[in-house]
Amino acid sequence: MRRIALISAATATVLAASTLTGSAVARADAAPGGGPVLDNADAWYAYPGMVFVTAHSDNPITHITAHFSPVGGQDGEAESGSTEDFTQQSGVDGRSGVWRAPVHLAELGEYRVTVDLEDSSGATVTGALSPLTLQYRTILTVPDFSVAPAGPDYLHQEVTVDGTVLAEDPRNPDAPVPAGNVPVAITSRYGRIDAKTGADGRFAVSFVPTWHSADLKAWPGASGAYPGAITLDTPEQHVAAVQAPTRFTASTHALSLVQGTTGTVTGRAEVQTADGWQPLPHTSLTLFGLGPTGTPAFVVARTTTDDHGLYTLRVPTDGPAPSGQLVLGDTPFQETAVQPFSLHVAYTTHLDMAATLGDDSRLHVSGWMYYSDRRAQWPANPVVSIEYSKDGKTGWKAASALPVKVRYNKADLEEEFSAAFTAPSDAYWRARFNGNPDLAGSTTRPVHLRRYATRITGFNVSPEPVRKNGLIHLAGTLQYLSGTTWKPLTDESPALYFRPRGASAYRYVSDLGTDSKGRISNVVLKATQDGTWAVAMNRSTGTHYLKSPMVTDYVDVR
Repeated sequence: MRRIALISAATATVLAASTLTGSAVARADAAPGGGPVLDNADAWYAYPGMVFVTAHSDNPITHITAHFSPVGGQDGEAESGSTEDFTQQSGVDGRSGVWRAPVHLAELGEYRVTVDLEDSSGATVTGALSPLTLQYRTILTVPDFSVAPAGPDYLHQEVTVDGTVLAEDPRNPDAPVPAGNVPVAITSRYGRIDAKTGADGRFAVSFVPTWHSADLKAWPGASGAYPGAITLDTPEQHVAAVQAPTRFTASTHALSLVQGTTGTVTGRAEVQTADGWQPLPHTSLTLFGLGPTGTPAFVVARTTTDDHGLYTLRVPTDGPAPSGQLVLGDTPFQETAVQPFSLHVAYTTHLDMAATLGDDSRLHVSGWMYYSDRRAQWPANPVVSIEYSKDGKTGWKAASALPVKVRYNKADLEEEFSAAFTAPSDAYWRARFNGNPDLAGSTTRPVHLRRYATRITGFNVSPEPVRKNGLIHLAGTLQYLSGTTWKPLTDESPALYFRPRGASAYRYVSDLGTDSKGRISNVVLKATQDGTWAVAMNRSTGTHYLKSPMVTDYVDVR
């Protein structure tokens, strides 16, 4: 049984009362040898209405009288009662042990105890003050606490605890009465459940355990009807859940995923009952990652079965676990079922590209690639493919395979590639890394690079021959190719060149202009020597047009 009252506090109260009221300390008459000695006197909580005196002497103790005075009473106040009807409770020959006697007092409360002792030699002690006080109070007990069933199972999970709280008054210890409206705590190492007695002192409460096994006990609490009552808890009642076998299916036991994606495992869970295997609803299925010792160390994913025992487990790749276990069951009424699982993740790669198309149909490409996960590594000699398509959606063709210069091979550090090569004048371009089992492939967004082909038609220098220092006129039309149609290129500046007869190279003369129909306009020149005149679209073509072939016309000057 457990005491609610704090003995140390009671002792302090008695000693303080002794100081204030001048109560006598133990006094012994002269006697040969050692006289009687009081050790303590108090009540035992299992025995309401009794006082127990512990004492010893060199000779058998023959007489004991206990006197009771209220703690906090006035000095000189008459005692509340006494008793001398002691019988030895323990001990062999009366020299030491415990003696008990009934106590009959008019009021409940806390009492100071003084004791008179006498032994067979005639030695006496009068008014020895006990270091403990007598708690003369109502005791609340639950003599019939019960738990049923003691072995709940999957089909019978609810546990009911009940009992009756009895109030035992020490003034009438043989007639306990039901204690109504008393709070009762049902406790275990996992927590507590609260109940309250009815008018008949009965309480009952039901619950479904969330633990596999526990020791339960009931503990009544103090209430307004029984102020200051001593409350005793019950002996523990052991409850252990009976676990039913479980099993489950899984659509796969291995996934290979690209980092950042999610995989799916589906299946059905069942539990075995007396009627055979049944769907197991509303039960957790968890994917655990295994630690270095091969035991579950962390949760990767978790789901719950539906009303029919079916489940869908979504497996992320943000914290991949190469080795794991699928574990079914999280209640005390089910055995856990375990199946192996493995997850392989191709780590994410990041790829970017910059590309420009030159005046001469040369594509200049540069780019960089990196990964962010520290567990990743570049393969030997990684390659990026440069691809093009007419519409940027379909029909992608490889234009060049560029080696990536691996300098760091560490997370978040960019590795570079670059090249220049002749390319179509109108196409969508992208860079693509194919990846491998450990690194996910990646592709840049298409970029549209377009430059129109140009040409000069109908180029002619007239008249010819021409007299020296005579005037000559240039004619021709500048065009660009749109789809399959050549159209006039207006407001552009083809360049004029001249190569004297016998010279090996052209020299630049000036830029020309074109009108709204693409015609070379208002060009009149003075002829000073024989030579070849040439026009080409090859200066300041901007970002839209390509260089044109050079067109020529020889002029004979006389």
